[in-house]
Amino acid sequence: MAVNAKRPVFAHQLMAWQRMHGRHDLPWQIKPVDPYRVWLSEIMLQQTQVTTVIEYFERFVARFPTLHALACASEQEVLSLWSGLGYYQRARNLLACAKTLTAQHDGRFPESAQQLALLPGIGPSTAAAIASTVFGERAAILDGNVKRVFARLTCAAPPWGSPALERTLWAEAVKRLPEQSDQMPIYTQAIMDLGALICRPKNPQCGRCPVAQYCQAFQRGQVDRYPVARVRRSLPLRKAYWALCFDADGIWLMQQLSSGIWPSLWLPWAINPDALPRGWKSTIQGLQEVVEVRHCFTHYRLLISAAMVRLNRNTPPIGAPKGLQRFVWKEALRLPLPTPVARLLSRLCPAAITTDGEPRKSRRS
Repeated sequence: MAVNAKRPVFAHQLMAWQRMHGRHDLPWQIKPVDPYRVWLSEIMLQQTQVTTVIEYFERFVARFPTLHALACASEQEVLSLWSGLGYYQRARNLLACAKTLTAQHDGRFPESAQQLALLPGIGPSTAAAIASTVFGERAAILDGNVKRVFARLTCAAPPWGSPALERTLWAEAVKRLPEQSDQMPIYTQAIMDLGALICRPKNPQCGRCPVAQYCQAFQRGQVDRYPVARVRRSLPLRKAYWALCFDADGIWLMQQLSSGIWPSLWLPWAINPDALPRGWKSTIQGLQEVVEVRHCFTHYRLLISAAMVRLNRNTPPIGAPKGLQRFVWKEALRLPLPTPVARLLSRLCPAAITTDGEPRKSRRS
């Protein structure tokens, strides 16, 4: 049986499976559908797993329950709630999009993927997810999970991340859409659920797949070969040197510029190692230890050497740069912090608590 001959059946079988076995209790799946919650979840889910997003999503909507409430927020408020979720440009785009919608669209989301994609932070797949889920537009999505599904369905030859693969999979995603627009909300959720629950990167559950009969990789016994892996390159290593100056009740931090790797977030004092004298460790009073922290970005690895320097209470560090400020522990942990900084602060003050009274957890960025 040709794969292409049963495309409408493919969609119907997938939707029937979703009704029985898909996800129906995610916090953004309320009825009636709320465009604000769907949009917020889609932005948070970019390059982030559902299990990680749920906690952030619930805290975010508790603080900003409506689009208008978010549009009135400050960047520091948004970044603080986003702290640890990573890819912080998403948070800035979220705020910019909320302000644009309230100022230029009367607080309403455009109903087409084409119009949604013109807003800050909304790419083609995210726009399609919102338009299809909320407004029933026949628009194809292509997030990471869905790419994997279609790569296996078609035994796509181009490697992961290549433009050729993108073109191939977009075309396939469009061809697989159901014929009726009122089926789009459940179909969109179904194809996402299939990738997340069944067609997983490792140990895919092919025996439970509702559309395995249409999967070329499964029929050939080659599921483990697809998607074809990208050519791996060794990531370059960069180094950073920090001085974590703290006392019994607080720590000294400074806000970064609006550019760089952690724009507008709060970091310790960055040190130029070339300016340090030989044997500097033995000359710094209060130096407790030097901790190495490794952190990976998409294009490079970062090795941070953090000198933990204990000061007398309220005594500013000698030679501190302008902008270095002291915060008591609770205030410091409310700031938007990169994950490496949050981890180091928790190490220095493990009893410190967050604004909701719970111990701060270490999260990826």
